[in-house]
Amino acid sequence: MSIFESGPVQRLVNHNFMSRLRRNHGLEHATLHILAKRYPGRPLAGHSDNGGFWLLGDVPTDGLQAAVDEALRRMHAGEHKLAVHPNCGTNFVAAGSLAGMAGLLGMVGAGERRRDRLERLPLVASLATLALMLAQPLGLSLQKHITTSGVPGDLEVVSITPSRRGRVKAHRVVTRG
Repeated sequence: MSIFESGPVQRLVNHNFMSRLRRNHGLEHATLHILAKRYPGRPLAGHSDNGGFWLLGDVPTDGLQAAVDEALRRMHAGEHKLAVHPNCGTNFVAAGSLAGMAGLLGMVGAGERRRDRLERLPLVASLATLALMLAQPLGLSLQKHITTSGVPGDLEVVSITPSRRGRVKAHRVVTRG
């Protein structure tokens, strides 16, 4: 049993608000996986919230609708791993946090002189590199257990509305359930 499967973290993750957010986040990721295969090389991004998610990128509304429908169908059929995405912000936050802490750790006791601190740079770079290596599996695990859910439950799409955010084409995907 992992630290994510019991205790206060699990109670928070199972809270209704968090459950909706995690399922929307998982649906967003699954949709992005499908769109990436249908529109290779096209820049896409998403942002989830309790009411659904935003999809940023130049995709036709009917193409997005088909991708969302397929994502839900596949997740209901057991493809829960679609909820985890390598370019999720969770991964970037994990990497930045661990690298920052590694840099701080590497400078502890470095001394007051500039030269003392400069001599620590190889150690800091090594610790930050190690932290980034550890961050990849940590970020994926955080997604799997905390920030996304591959089990959509009764989640359903209510509407998909195209819009523009400046020069960026966007769609608002509203969900319920």
